[in-house]
Amino acid sequence: MTAMAFPAADTALTHILVVADPERSKGWYLDVLGATLFREYGSSVVLSFAGAWLLLVEGGGPTPGKPEVTLAPPADPNHRDSLFTIRVDDCHATYELLQSRGGTFLTPPVSNGAETRCFLRDPDGHLFELSEYRA
Repeated sequence: MTAMAFPAADTALTHILVVADPERSKGWYLDVLGATLFREYGSSVVLSFAGAWLLLVEGGGPTPGKPEVTLAPPADPNHRDSLFTIRVDDCHATYELLQSRGGTFLTPPVSNGAETRCFLRDPDGHLFELSEYRA
């Protein structure tokens, strides 16, 4: 038996985001964040963004592969167990650009030493950090 390599050279990681309205979320990811639509099937939307895959899906009950797991959009956007960080060259300029596209931020960019960052939410409350680091 040949040993299998994992991860293989073509292994890709996709982050699944459970959303209430896939069409609304698709618009936000395309228009505000600047993601690229890869494909759609059923109510699922596959996006490419900054070398990563994002899969937008509606919630649902258990399945044979996940018999005790129910998927649902975030119940409380202020209590997060995961978020995304997007490293940018200029936090203030990116903030202005995404705000002009309809992005809603928690605050304007905040600087703390060499790092400047700010946070915005998608329509379901998934949290994205824009982070600029200057040595």
